[in-house]
Amino acid sequence: MPEQETNNSDQVAVETEGSVAEQRDGEPQKDEQQAQLKKLQDELAEGKDKYVRLYAEFDNHRRRTSKEKIEMISSANEQLLKSLLPVVDDFDRAEKTFKDKNDKEAEGFFLIHNKFKKIFEQAGVKLMETGNGSDFNPDLHEAITQIPAPTEELKGKIVDTVEKGYLLNDKVIRFAKVVVGG
Repeated sequence: MPEQETNNSDQVAVETEGSVAEQRDGEPQKDEQQAQLKKLQDELAEGKDKYVRLYAEFDNHRRRTSKEKIEMISSANEQLLKSLLPVVDDFDRAEKTFKDKNDKEAEGFFLIHNKFKKIFEQAGVKLMETGNGSDFNPDLHEAITQIPAPTEELKGKIVDTVEKGYLLNDKVIRFAKVVVGG
């Protein structure tokens, strides 16, 4: 048994020497751990920053593509509607000739013309109001000619409308061609 006691005392001596060594070397280990902790915190902050930036970039991309898709659809409709405007003009000219006659043959024509107008309204196309005597607006009207004003109050104002103008969702798709009094 005395041998065991010496072995235990040797172990205790070794353990105490190790703890003394740890206490002496503990300062550098703490600094090393704090440095590692700081490094990991910096990496985490950098990762979070990258994530936030990537998420914001993706969100901007999603919005931009959605907006581009809507613009493409509306511009495609705009081209189609622009190409149909001469047909509307032809309907208006034909309506003027039928109104004088008041015959039964004109009923079908008027039904088709009204249906065509409703389709344009549903698509967002509006007729531009360009009454005689209204002010000339270069953002809405195209002056094709200027004539001497019949009266003094018609100077610089619209005297006649040659071709009607149209708006698509408050955007001009065809300027009204007008005659201006000078």
